Amino acid sequence: MLTGLFDTHAHYDARQFDPDRDQVLAALPGQGVELVVNPGCDLASSRQAVELAGRWPFVYAAVGVHPEECAGWTQGDVEELRALAARPKVVAVGEIGLDYYWRSNPPRELQKQAFRAQMALARELDLPVIVHDREAHGDSLDIVRAFPGVRGVFHCFSGSAEMARELMGLGWMISFTGVLTYKNARKAVEAAQAVPLDRIMIETDSPYMAPVPHRGERNQSGYVGLICERLGALKGVTADECSAITRENGRRFFRIQG
Repeated sequence: MLTGLFDTHAHYDARQFDPDRDQVLAALPGQGVELVVNPGCDLASSRQAVELAGRWPFVYAAVGVHPEECAGWTQGDVEELRALAARPKVVAVGEIGLDYYWRSNPPRELQKQAFRAQMALARELDLPVIVHDREAHGDSLDIVRAFPGVRGVFHCFSGSAEMARELMGLGWMISFTGVLTYKNARKAVEAAQAVPLDRIMIETDSPYMAPVPHRGERNQSGYVGLICERLGALKGVTADECSAITRENGRRFFRIQG
């Protein structure tokens, strides 16, 4: 069994974990998981992420408003996020970004407004950001370029190898999910092959996108080892080496002491 795994993105605040959240979290150290970052998607889930980080020694929090959840965005949200970011074990602003996939999502200009405001907050607080980018590659890159002092990661990376190289040129990290294990994941595989191991993190994005052979099930951090094994195979290193490298990448990125 792999050990020392760092799941850099998992939503244990999600309703899918309501029946057994504590049991799932309690089991993770026994499944080789050493660290988890739980990003919020709105103010309520950000508050819950902070609460979970306070109760579980291996869980850290990020606070932010997701583009799908920004319909009611006001400048007052920044003030609450600033207060939440001051709480212990908050290591990033996120999950923030742009999502143009669903027609029902908030208007694009409002998404951009919320994204820019949270990027500015991260710059002010000297925190990294966790960016969600779905079908919005060009606009996401434009906003990232406008904040050259902000460090970040594009989580659940869905862009091209060329886009990954551009982000690396800006000093950013790339994170991959269980999509790497899917048969039709050519684009993600090509991007992973293009990114040096010292710029990669791994994540489950639980409860979503479980890796093969659990595809279609509720995802959880115990499955991050399957992503690590696949990435190691793509990069020509052992799974243990991949676990150690991606763990230290995550620690460095989120400034979590060893």
